[in-house]
Order: sequence, then C-alpha cells, then structure tokens
Amino acid sequence: MPNTLLSVVVPVYNESGTIEKIIEKINAVDIDKEIIVIDNCSNDGTQDVLQRILRAGIFSNIRVIYHSCNKGKGTSVREGIQESKGEIVVIQDADFEYSPQEYHLLIAPILARRADLVLGARFMKGYTGIVAHRLGNKLLTGFLNLLFGSSLNDYATCYKMARRQVLLDLDLRSSSFEIEAEIICKALKKRLRIEEVAVSYFPRSYAEGKKIRWNDGIAAFYSILKYRFTKG
Repeated sequence: MPNTLLSVVVPVYNESGTIEKIIEKINAVDIDKEIIVIDNCSNDGTQDVLQRILRAGIFSNIRVIYHSCNKGKGTSVREGIQESKGEIVVIQDADFEYSPQEYHLLIAPILARRADLVLGARFMKGYTGIVAHRLGNKLLTGFLNLLFGSSLNDYATCYKMARRQVLLDLDLRSSSFEIEAEIICKALKKRLRIEEVAVSYFPRSYAEGKKIRWNDGIAAFYSILKYRFTKG
C-alpha cells in the first residue's frame, strides 16, 4: 500500500473503560497513521486516562484535544478533520463496536480512486443488537434513499472515510449527532462517488454505555429533510 498517512479522528465522551484499549487497537493496525482524540468534556475519568497515556509516551502518533464544555459529537468530528494532517481521514468511535483492523477494507476503494467517500456498512454482514436501533436505522436509511434516489445500506455508520479535502469541501457545520446525516446528504448532493463495504459490528447495550436514544432518531429524520431541501 502506498505510504499514505491516515488520520483517525476519535470523538470521545465518558469512555474511561474503553478509550485506552481502542487506542491500542488503532495503533496496532498496519497503516501509517496519526490518532486525534477529541475529548468532549468527559467527567468519568476519561481525561485522566488520556493524560496518563500521554505521560507514558507509549504512542508517538497521538494528539489529544480537550473541550472545556460538551460541544457535541459534530463539533468534535469537525475539529478532528481540521486538525488532521493525513491525506485520508476516518472517524472512529471510542468503544469496541467497530474494528480498526478493517481500515484496510475502507481505504482500498479510495486508494484505487474509484470512491470519494467510503462507508462501513453494518447490514451487509448481518447487523445484530438492539432491535429498535436496527429497525430505526433501516427506516432512516430508506427515507434518505427515497429523498435522494440513492441505494445506501447504512447511512448512519460510524465508519466514514474520505480524503481530507473531500470532507473539508463539504463545509460541515453540525455540532450534534446530526453530523452523520450532514456528511451523507451533502456528499449525495455533490454527486460524490460513495462506496459501501461490509464491516463487522459488535453493538453494546445501554448498560455498557450506548448513548443513542429514540429522540436522536427523530432528530436524524428532520436532519435528512433539512439537508435535502436546503442549499449547500
């Protein structure tokens, strides 16, 4: 694989039990990379874990940005993209639901120059987990496909990878989970080449720290409508 730097953007909020391990998993991937962690004002000890990691100096390719207040996932994603130095950027959640070892699957279509944006689709491999989430995701993805004439399998996947300039050109502005819809809707409106690849998915429960709630689904519905019928 060409020597292309991958920037892994990791938005994190209250993930003290998983953040160190996910950084280890990312670091273990055989790809030239940097890791940009954006801590969204965690209050569960996540910041202590991150500071200990930095003091230990085990990872030479990690940067941590601390927010003084909770600014939302979208703000963290946008800041991570802005701060990245790699030619290609991927978004990585700070839990164990997605496997960093599958970056190779995501990056291949970009390096082959057949895709501008690559999505790691969970339904293609057999999505399991909370039934309401599964049905909600399918309904929202179907709604998006209806409005845009697309045929996506899983618009709400965490795994979105693209060249940094492609993401910057989308002029992202969302501060919340709405960022998921904004990225896809703007990419579709720009007629970017979107390719989905099947990825593994290991969903966690609410007891394990799942943060998505039913009201996020309602917000996503209105976000899709908004980005379909507004300019830009």
